[in-house]
Amino acid sequence: MHPTDRPRRLRADGIRDLVAETSLAPSDFVVPVFVDATADERVPIESMPGHERVPVDGIVERVAEIRATGVESVMLFGIPDSKDATGSRADADDGVVQRALRRLDAETDAYVVADLCLCEYTDHGHCGILEADAQTDAQLTVRNDATLDRYASIAQSYADAGADMIAPSGMMDGQIEAVRSALDADGHETLPIMAYAAKYESGFYGPFRDAADGAPAFGDRRHYQMDPANRREAHREVGLDARQGADALLVKPALPYLDVVADVREGFDRPVAAYNVSGEYAMLHAAAEQGWLDLDAVARESLLSIKRAGADLIVTYFGERVAAQL
Repeated sequence: MHPTDRPRRLRADGIRDLVAETSLAPSDFVVPVFVDATADERVPIESMPGHERVPVDGIVERVAEIRATGVESVMLFGIPDSKDATGSRADADDGVVQRALRRLDAETDAYVVADLCLCEYTDHGHCGILEADAQTDAQLTVRNDATLDRYASIAQSYADAGADMIAPSGMMDGQIEAVRSALDADGHETLPIMAYAAKYESGFYGPFRDAADGAPAFGDRRHYQMDPANRREAHREVGLDARQGADALLVKPALPYLDVVADVREGFDRPVAAYNVSGEYAMLHAAAEQGWLDLDAVARESLLSIKRAGADLIVTYFGERVAAQL
């Protein structure tokens, strides 16, 4: 062996961390928080150990717990007190997210991202306004342009309530342009948008739908979320959002789509986000509970892989746990 062919020299304790190509920091993480208008106290989410639905009156305390680990950013999801066909509570001035945003804006310095979608607010569980004659498998179940009008109104409502960033997640065509135009018209030109730019129709969302009470009442979302078989299509989707004014570009889910994360990092000069989704979180917890995996080790390894693929920030339910160990 040639004397220079000794890569193991750089794997010893002491130098190992000095030459590490990828690192994690609490500032990399955004922790999702579920705020529940129907709850008077915290409600554990059975399929997502360590996470809870939090009442509006408890949102400041919950965010303080997250910030105590060094994580400064959260993403809000709302569970409303009532639902209807158009998701009218999503942009109500006294809506659950609006109330939480005002509390956080007044009482904390946390950076708050407001997820924008209708699935938690509609009685049918879809991400937009349905055709009048929608069938369970109708290809045009969701009315795209009517939904954009709702998204624009919700964005304005969240911005007025104090959101630091808006994150449209419904995968409607033209949603970033609609939201950007609405925010600018409302005097929020400096408020950034993080686009769910490549959001796939995935089986890894199950625990989230339990947490946010947002499962479709019929049909599925394959006609507006991306096909898991497609990689090249993501470049087109992301490019459209970038041209329409997205400030950051998110891929969801993360672990099964690291190739897409890497492609977006290579192809675009905007910050890249990846969503380490509820199913990715829950399956590691389930394996650890069986004694098959070391939860802390695989959680950190998973987040490292997402960062190594090119993500600048990671939306993750592991944020607190991993940050507390860094």
